Amino acid sequence: MTSLNAQNTSPLFHQIRDSIITCERCPRLRDYCRGIGETKRRAYLDQTYWSRPVPGFGDPRARILILGLAPGAHGANRTGRPFTGDGSGDFMYPVLHELGLASKPRAVHRDDGLKLRHAWIASVVRCAPPGDKPQPQEIRNCSSHLAGEIEALPRVRVVVCLGKIAFDGYLAHLLYTGVIARKSEYHFSHGAQYLLPNGLHLLATYHPSLRNTNTGRLNSTMFTKVFLRARELAGLAV
Repeated sequence: MTSLNAQNTSPLFHQIRDSIITCERCPRLRDYCRGIGETKRRAYLDQTYWSRPVPGFGDPRARILILGLAPGAHGANRTGRPFTGDGSGDFMYPVLHELGLASKPRAVHRDDGLKLRHAWIASVVRCAPPGDKPQPQEIRNCSSHLAGEIEALPRVRVVVCLGKIAFDGYLAHLLYTGVIARKSEYHFSHGAQYLLPNGLHLLATYHPSLRNTNTGRLNSTMFTKVFLRARELAGLAV
C-alpha cells in the first residue's frame, strides 16, 4: 500500500484513509475507475493509474477545508491525490501557493513533496464519475468518508466549496449532523458566504474546472479573493 503523505501520519488518519481506498460501495464508479486505469489516456500510457477511491490530504491542523466534487478521471484517479495532475489543479495550486497554503505551485503526483499549510483538500465523492456527474445515491454512499475526515479536523473554521455539487454535499452533511435545520436557507453562488450555527464559515466558488477557467467564468483574481477571505475568517495572517 502506498505510504501516507508525511503530513498525515496519525493512526486516525491511517484508519480513515484505509476505509476510503478500500471502499466498494458504488459498483458503477468502481468499474468506471478501473476501466479508465486500464485504457488510460495516450499521454499516460506508461503510468500505473491509482484507480481507487481518493482520500483527502493536507495539514491535520487545517483551519480551512477545501471541498471539491470528485477525482478527475485522468487526474486524481491517475495520481491518487486530489487536484493532482490535471487542469483544475494547475489552476488552483498556484493560488494556494501564492497565499501560503501550499508549499509548491504545481501538483504533479502524490509523492512530489507538495504539502498544504492550514488547509485540507477533500471531495464529496471519492471515485471519478462518468461525465463528472455522480448519482445522488453515490454521493450519499460517500458521505461517511467526508464525515470521518471532518471529525478528524477539529481546528477547521472555514469550509470552501468548489462548485454547487460540493456545496450541496456539505449542506447535506450539516443537515444530517443537525447543524442546520434546512438546506433551503443556503444558496450557491460564486463568492457566497454564510456564518453557520456552529460558528464555522461556509464560502463558495465556481469549480476550477477547465470548463469554467477556459471560458473566463472563473479567473485567478476571482478565485484568489475567495481564499483571501477564507484566510481572514480562519484567523490566519493575510
